[in-house]
Amino acid sequence: MGCKIAIFLLSFWLRAPVSPGSHPFYLSVTDLKYDIKGAQILGMVKIFTNDLEEALYRSTGSRIDLINVADTAAVKARLADYLSQHLVISVNSVTLEYNLLGFEKEEEATWIFIETEKCGIPVKIGVTNSILCDQFPQQMNIVHCRSGESEKSSRVNCPQSQLQFEF
Repeated sequence: MGCKIAIFLLSFWLRAPVSPGSHPFYLSVTDLKYDIKGAQILGMVKIFTNDLEEALYRSTGSRIDLINVADTAAVKARLADYLSQHLVISVNSVTLEYNLLGFEKEEEATWIFIETEKCGIPVKIGVTNSILCDQFPQQMNIVHCRSGESEKSSRVNCPQSQLQFEF
């Protein structure tokens, strides 16, 4: 039942217009897919831009503008630092390092693209996702994981952050 609610909220978020600076709920979506050719996890994280800017400000004390980016390398470094503290991915009980490949703005949200180091075919994918939990106690983080033809989805509501997917 909870997953159906999360999927409804996700579909609403993807289509609903949002007035600047406000929205009815706090949500991030993380999509992880095992790439058999590269033997690694490829990921995308979608977060409301204004919430992400506020989280980056709170974590460093300096403002960042994700809409009018002046220094892409500096923004990538700050995003990578934030994600490394709030998103942990493991495959078959081994924690993986990952690289932030880039980011882009899409309407009111920012997409962040990552790739992990090489890993074996996932039997278990563990995800610790505490994105924006420091900032919004009502934050919900949805995670989709794909390995081969199998796809699993779940969500955590802060302060919970641990998810486990078995394939």
